[in-house]
Formats: sequence, C-alpha cells, structure tokens
Amino acid sequence: MTVGAGISVSNSDLVVLGHRVLRGVPDNVLVTPASGNSLIDGAFIGVSSDQTGSHRVFPLGKLEDLRFMCVFRFKLWWMTQRMGTHGKEIPFETQFLIIEAHQGSDLEGDRSASSYVVFLPILEGDFRAVLQGNQSNNELEIFLESGDPTVDQFKGDHLVFVAAGSDPFHVITKAVKAVEQHLQTFSHRERKKMPDMLNWFGWCTWDAFCTNVTASDVKQGLQSLEAGGIPPKFVIIDDGWQSVGMDETGVEFNADNAANFANRLTHIKEKYKFQKDGREGHRVEDPALSLRHVITDIKSNNSLKYVYVWHALTGYWGGVKPGVSGMEHYESKVSYPVSSPGVMSNQNCESLESITKNGLGLVNPEKVFSFYNDLHSYLASVGIDGVKVDVQNILETLGAGHGGRVKLAKKYHHALEASISRNFPDNGIISCMSHNTDGLYSAKKTAVIRASDDFWPRDPASHTIHIASVAYNTLFLGEFMQPDWDMFHSVHPMAEYHAAARAVGGCAIYVSDKPGQHDFNLLRKLVLPDGSILRAKLPGRPTRDCLFSDPVRDNKSLMKIWNLNEFTGVIGVFNCQGAGWCKKEKRYMIHDQQPGTISGYVRTNDVHYLHKVAAFEWTGDSVLYSHLRGELVYLPKGTSLPITLKSREYEVFTVVPVKEYSDGTKFAPVGLIEMFNSGGAIVSLRYDGGKDGTVKMKVRGSGLFGVYSSVGRPRSVKVDSKDVEYRCDGESGLVTFTLGFPEKELYLWDVVIQL
Repeated sequence: MTVGAGISVSNSDLVVLGHRVLRGVPDNVLVTPASGNSLIDGAFIGVSSDQTGSHRVFPLGKLEDLRFMCVFRFKLWWMTQRMGTHGKEIPFETQFLIIEAHQGSDLEGDRSASSYVVFLPILEGDFRAVLQGNQSNNELEIFLESGDPTVDQFKGDHLVFVAAGSDPFHVITKAVKAVEQHLQTFSHRERKKMPDMLNWFGWCTWDAFCTNVTASDVKQGLQSLEAGGIPPKFVIIDDGWQSVGMDETGVEFNADNAANFANRLTHIKEKYKFQKDGREGHRVEDPALSLRHVITDIKSNNSLKYVYVWHALTGYWGGVKPGVSGMEHYESKVSYPVSSPGVMSNQNCESLESITKNGLGLVNPEKVFSFYNDLHSYLASVGIDGVKVDVQNILETLGAGHGGRVKLAKKYHHALEASISRNFPDNGIISCMSHNTDGLYSAKKTAVIRASDDFWPRDPASHTIHIASVAYNTLFLGEFMQPDWDMFHSVHPMAEYHAAARAVGGCAIYVSDKPGQHDFNLLRKLVLPDGSILRAKLPGRPTRDCLFSDPVRDNKSLMKIWNLNEFTGVIGVFNCQGAGWCKKEKRYMIHDQQPGTISGYVRTNDVHYLHKVAAFEWTGDSVLYSHLRGELVYLPKGTSLPITLKSREYEVFTVVPVKEYSDGTKFAPVGLIEMFNSGGAIVSLRYDGGKDGTVKMKVRGSGLFGVYSSVGRPRSVKVDSKDVEYRCDGESGLVTFTLGFPEKELYLWDVVIQL
C-alpha cells in the first residue's frame, strides 16, 4: 500500500519515492497516511503492540548503506550531529533524522536526482518517541517513554512522521509544519513574533562575572563597550541576581565559573547585591531601593533598549525552596530527578549530578502560572523587558507522580508562555538548555532558542565543534524558533572564527567580554555605530552539499553555512576539522592535534533560495565578495570558486545575483564591504530601465560601500542627492564609496547610481 509522499511498505521494505530506505520492517509497524491539506506529503509510522510499560523499544527495520545525518542529545540539555550510513551508527536520543535516498540512475554528483527522507519522532498522548540504532543488527528503533511508571498505556499509531522530496530544506519545513497541524500543540517559527532585541548588539554578564555579578559590574560592562563606540542595546543579567540559598542538609557544588547547583530560590525579588546600598543578609522591601534603581540607572545613562534577566524554568537550579516565607502558596516539594536511559548512556554533567543528589524544589504544576506571573510581573514593573529561561530539560526527569514528562512539560510551558505574553509584550524570552522535544512540541509562542552547548572560552576542543553543531542543530531547531548561537568573547584566539559564524547565523549577536577587554575592530565588522546589526533573514544552515559530510572528523570536508538578506546571500566557510564530541569518552576531545589544510569550493547555489531575493528576472550569474581577501569575483551560472583553509581558518562570502540590462551592462550591489555580512546593509533595491541604467537603493550603516559594475566608472554616484567620490577597480569591476555616520538611529541613505 502506498500512502503520503510515495511512502509504502512492500515485501517488508519501507519504500519512499521508489527507493528502499528500511528493510526487514516488522509486521507490527503501521504506516498511516497523513490527512489535511498540508499533510499530503508525508505519513505517520506507528506500531501495533499489546505491551504495557512506561518505556518500550520497537524496531522499524534495518538501515544500511544510505547516508544520513541526525541530531541527538549528547547530554540532557543539548544536541549535536552525527553522520553515518548504517542504523547502528544512530545514537540514543536522536530527535531528527534525514536520509539521502539515491535513485538508481543517479550520476556521480547529480544532486538533482537525489531524494531526501526526513524522520521526526514526535509526541503521542503522554508518551515521547525518539530514534536510536541497534548496535548489533543495524535496525532503526523507536524508544517510547512516559517518564512516569504509572503511565504505561499507549496507542502507538502516530509515533514518527516521515516526509520526502527532492529539496531537503523544503522537506524539513513541510515535515515540521505537518506535525504542527497534527499535534496542535506548537507553532512553526514563521508564525511567531520575534523579539526586537535580535536586531541589536548585546552584552551578557555570565563569562565576565558569573554568579558574582553586581549592579556596579553591569554598569561597568556596558560603559566599557559604549566608550569604544560599540553601544550594547540589550543586556542579559545572567545567573547571580536572584535570592537563593541551600537547605541545611544540602551538598554544596563548588567550582570555578559555575553556579552552586544546590541552591534554591528563596524569594521572588532580587538579592541584596541588586538593591541600592544593599548589604549581605539585609535585603529590604522598599521599592525605592529595589532592582528598579539598577534598571533605571543603566537605561537612562546608557543606550540600552532592552534588559533581560536569567532564571531557571523551575525558578533556580535547585528549584524553589519548600515552605520558605512568602512562597508557601507555590506548594513546592522536593523531587529527585530520574533521567531517561538514553540520556544516561550519553554524557553526564556536574549540574545534573548535583541536582539529582540534592533534589529539586518543584512548584506544584497547578500553581506554576501563579509563580511565573508573580515573578514576571515584578520584573516588568521594575523595567525588565524579557527573560532567559534556562535549565529547561530538567523537567523531563521529574514526571513521576505528575502524569509523565509530556504532561508536565505542557503544563509548565503553557504557563510560562501565558506569563510571558501578559508581562513582556515583545515576546521577551530566550529558551536555554532546552533541546528536548517535550518542550519544542509544546512551544506555541517562544521564538528564540539557544542552538547548542555553551561557548566554552577555556576549552580548546569546543570551538570548531560549536560552529558545526549550531549549524546542524539549526536544521531542526530553526523550524521551531530562531536559534541563538550564544555569546562569545571579542578578545580570544577564536574570536574572529566565532564572530564570522554569528554573522551568517541570522542570530542575536552578543559578547560576554570583561570590561576593558574588547576588540573593537572585530566588533565593527558586526555592529553599526548605532548599535544595530546586519542580521540575515533566516536561521543559518549547512549548505546542501554539507548535509551528509562530516566537517569535524573526515579530514576532507569544509563546513559551509548559508543565509539570505533582502537582496543578497551570504556563505560562511570554516575548517572545523580536528575536534568533536567523543562517543567513547563522552566529552569534547581534540582527536587530531594537527588537522590538515582542506580545499573545497563555493558556488552561487550554495545559497539555497537566492533566486527568491533577486529583484529581477535572473540569469544565474553572480558576484562573490570575499571578506578576508577583499576580492570580487564574477561567477557565471554553474561555475564554482575554489577555496583552501588551514585548521581553524574561515572566510565569509557575500553572494549577489547579477542584473543584466538589455545593452549588456551588468550590475550587482555588494554592501558594506568592511562588515562580515556586507549585503545585510541593503534595505531596498530598484533597477530603472531605459537609457540611464539607474540603480536606486536604500542602505543602512556607515563605512565603505561596494557595488559591481561591468562598465567601469559609473556616470555618477549620489548619496542623499549629493554627488560623492568613488573609486573603481577596472579589473574586477568593484566600485566603492564611503557612507558617513548618520545622526539618526536606523537611518536609511538614499543611494542613486547612474551607470
């Protein structure tokens, strides 16, 4: 029987678009056609079973000799990628899987003849499904879990959604949208309100001060950046501002650059350090001395637009302290985490160990909206604009006695989003430590999610894998929210590498520099003088030819990440070889101390949807501007540009469709060429026909602006109706002129070029 997207089970094979994907499919595997207008391109896989139990494993069939890429949780909080060709290589806790199914007539390198199959394990009733591989026989398996020993009955018809097609990015989007319509419990990213803080440069207190942060530290950090001409427009006051304390019997966690995970929240309001003239052990209730004085001060004396503060989903790492004065009505009770077997088989971490040892004060799920609303309404009243909600996945370990992990997640996330909507009208929330499908499939409004494990400044093994992980994770996470690729340091051996990645990620751009430790020249490649950034339009993702290669382990592949602006594309290319997460040691490791130089290529269609932003009927020719080399190259349709990078090197290319006039004249606007994402400066573009060959643009920012012109020197270049001087490189066709410093925020220059 054939169902949605040409999916069928025939002779014990799962066949998709005429190609066998799994063989030896058991008789109890069900394939159900999707229904509804947007569901016609896929089908659901389920199982028929009379088994009961709070967790079960069901084989789906053997995966052999087909390239795949999956993202899986390597620890409780975070995902990373894995590539392979056989089922046994698929890790526990796999939440997204894409398989390349070749047609029999495929020619080497003929990608157009390939088909792609996406597997999304989802939620059904009170159970959550994930995928995993059987180590002995290459079977792809469903692991099904409720998280509550008393919740042991499941239906099993709709456990995995499968979609297929020839465009991998389109297939992924359609698959998630189909699950959205089926579950009705979450919303796709495209339907969510993005908070405005994404469009501005920011600073986070964490690496600079950790939990020792004080009100004066926040002021110092902001003033230090602003003094260098890079004004932060948002700040995240991370862990360290809350009122917390340990139980008398608690076991303290004590380590550098970390919180004490044994602490619990003891008060809704700020600790003494964030009160005016505060003294340890003497927090006061006077509103005039509260957190408001800090927020008013930093907003009135700096260029800040938004202030966010940190809190855990459960209040603090150790939850809310039971019975503490003023918080009794939240009915917090100490619960002890029980992790999923799949999580336990991957990497453990100190925070989870500490919380498991000390327990967590879990607010009664029926009281959790009251808790969030009390917290957020207070924060809003003192001038806070949003929250970074961390430690979210701990909730999945606490489902026993609450109907299971899925039911508990829905209650908490619905309450959280209701409170955010009521108190922070710009949808001011960043979701963090939240890479589980319990939360993803329960998020109707949350629009920003941290994309990977932390930026670890002191771990040399973490930097290249960080860039690869954020990109591959974004293939999945970017369908739900705008991924946040985390803070970084502008003064660091890998600072430029991280900065270039943020520029192509479409993400927030913020640092956690210590005061006085800034590379302003680097930051000027990311941030305009008014504090705004040139943010690309989409979540940055691996290019199509990188989907199944392994840019951290195979010693031959470069990592390429693409994105779009309004009228241009951007590609970041990185040599990420040499380090990654080790499945044996269960940690980041450098597996090659001297990774080699890698050669590859870039081409126009690496920017997948570039044709959608061409402001004319496009022939396929483009120009590529390389940021580091400062070179402009004309690239005819179907050709490529070679690139070679040493270990930990990078390059960023602006890719611009070429406009060809009837007389053969060619033109392409590049943008602010001294910035990583040059083309992000172009806000509007119009080509006027006729003899004049006039190009009209509205552009943002200041500095050197570049365009390509095949005629050499244009007849004139005007900015705000005034002729400006320009230079022309006759060999490459690069024409450059300088934009001044606008007096108004987000000012748009009128640029008119007569060819």
